Amino acid sequence: MNIKNELFVERDEILKTIDLMMDNLTEIKDDSGEFLLDFNGLKVDDKSWAVWNWPQGVGLYGIFKYWKLTNDEKALKIVTDWFEQRLAEGAPPKNVNTMAPLLTMAFLYEEFGDQRFVPYLDQWAEWVMYDMPRTEENGLEHMTYGPANTNQLWDDTLLMAVLPLAKIGKLFNRPHYIEEAKKQFLIHIKYLADKKTGLWFHGWTFEGNHNYAEALWARGNCWVTIAIPEIIDILELKEGDFLREFLLDALNKQVSTLANLQNESGLWHTLLNDPTSYLEASATAGFAYGILKSLHHRYIDKKYEKTAEKAILGLLNEIDESGTVQKVSVGTGMGDTLEFYKEIRTTTMPYGQSLTVLAFAELLVSFV
Repeated sequence: MNIKNELFVERDEILKTIDLMMDNLTEIKDDSGEFLLDFNGLKVDDKSWAVWNWPQGVGLYGIFKYWKLTNDEKALKIVTDWFEQRLAEGAPPKNVNTMAPLLTMAFLYEEFGDQRFVPYLDQWAEWVMYDMPRTEENGLEHMTYGPANTNQLWDDTLLMAVLPLAKIGKLFNRPHYIEEAKKQFLIHIKYLADKKTGLWFHGWTFEGNHNYAEALWARGNCWVTIAIPEIIDILELKEGDFLREFLLDALNKQVSTLANLQNESGLWHTLLNDPTSYLEASATAGFAYGILKSLHHRYIDKKYEKTAEKAILGLLNEIDESGTVQKVSVGTGMGDTLEFYKEIRTTTMPYGQSLTVLAFAELLVSFV
């Protein structure tokens, strides 16, 4: 790729920006309680860094991947400090979202062999396999802290719970985990992928058999753009493997439509096919990472280089002098109307910072 010659951005500028975003990430907290989620008296903090939940899980993965590419000691310390503090506090209840940090934990165990991680990796993966609620057709039900999502499939589950299961299956040589991960990708594609566009609906319910508002929600779609190349790498699926080819067909159909819907700013709208919905940065960062990684692995056509370049430029324009990524929507439940998604507020969130770090880190590969 010739991104470094066409973006008019220097490698050092990207490195400095990532460093600033990492500082910002570790300082995020909800002092006022404004963004706490209230589920009948149960308060859930999606915003603060020092919490074991999915936003932090995505954040850990972004910073870990940056460390893997650069050997940046600061990045590794951010990740290891987070785990030290959370292990000292004790693990939270198990659900789809609290499973997300286990992906980075598994990669850390692979790198350093910290035996303290073994019982967590073992017991949480066993929970997914045998105790996590299931939908009809044995899909992983999107069980969170909030209301029971009975018989519901969500885009988010693939990244938050299925990727960790697959990685732990590889680490511990448990083929049944791997086969379960494969099945979950197939069942989620079956019920969430829109056959007309190749984009993905946010969710599906077997109770009524519908896709709710049929929202082609941006961040939900970006989880897929990330998860497909990640699962191919984690499972080491070789050329000619049927699942690899099936997943890449789905990815290519999605990316083709994404390229046509990208705003001139480089960002995507929070409802991908609705230009009246606001532009959203976290999804843009997820798309940028997934597209860049897929380009680097030759999973998609080189013509999508321009799409990735525009996304990177758009993200650079959304980072302020403190390293804060602007235009990041808060945690988003399942919407019964399209208006629901357009009314979701925006603020600084861990995944906005870390997804942008993830995208910029993958951009560094283009400078090699």
